[in-house]
Amino acid sequence: MFLIGLLAVAFVAALIAFVPPQSLPIVLVFAALILGAQFFFSDKIATFAMGAKEVTPEQAPELHAMVDRLCAMANMPKPRVAIAETPVPNAFATGRNPNNAVICVTTGLMRNRNLTNEEVEGVLAHELSHVAHRDVLVITIASFLGILAGLIARMAFYAGIFGGGGRGRRDDNAAIAELVIMLLSMVTYAISFLLVRALSRYRELAADRAGAHLTGNPMALASALQKITGDMGKIPQQDLRAAEPYNAFYFAPALTGQSVMSLLATHPSTEKRVEQLVKISNELGQIGS
Repeated sequence: MFLIGLLAVAFVAALIAFVPPQSLPIVLVFAALILGAQFFFSDKIATFAMGAKEVTPEQAPELHAMVDRLCAMANMPKPRVAIAETPVPNAFATGRNPNNAVICVTTGLMRNRNLTNEEVEGVLAHELSHVAHRDVLVITIASFLGILAGLIARMAFYAGIFGGGGRGRRDDNAAIAELVIMLLSMVTYAISFLLVRALSRYRELAADRAGAHLTGNPMALASALQKITGDMGKIPQQDLRAAEPYNAFYFAPALTGQSVMSLLATHPSTEKRVEQLVKISNELGQIGS
């Protein structure tokens, strides 16, 4: 977050130096509107995109009972509960704060006979940790710089294409300024993208830690992570491709078998997550003894 903030200060300083004062407020307003929509409607956008439907305690009594128990243990408001129809075994939680959140599990997770109740509970505890820690707010704020840089780059690009129409030869200084703005915005977007991905990986590890401590059973969460990751290989490729755009939301990313560079990943490797959970299990064992 410090690096993202430092990058933001440098980028805004460059904007003030290069962008005409009359156009800067327009860019900031557009970026703020996109950020606001992403933040306030994150739960509705995510559930709609994944075809998730809210369910009542009568429709999914076991799922609601697990969520009720975990929320009572965590002393947090109960989020809305939804189910998404997909064979990919997974879960996600989203919402701008604990009072406006939704936790969703897939039918692939609900019908997975390889998972025990303790393992499913570990997955839910992980997702509830995202809600309690307001991770949607954190990632949304962190993403603002990338959104702003992307808008600036597009404006500079279109200004370079259409800006000189009918006006004769363009001023050389203006052309150089537009090129600098576009290049600066593209570099800023790339760096911001990598930093946000790094932040996302850290928050996933933090959710694993919190979920493990909440249930007191880190090895159940580790086992669920290994089983779900292993089951991805049994899912049809078309279903994995459909789920892949939402990897940032999921408990475990739905990969289609392509190699993913660690710098671009939204989640840490399964090995790293399991290693952390084993350490937590050992710590809890030492405390218990």
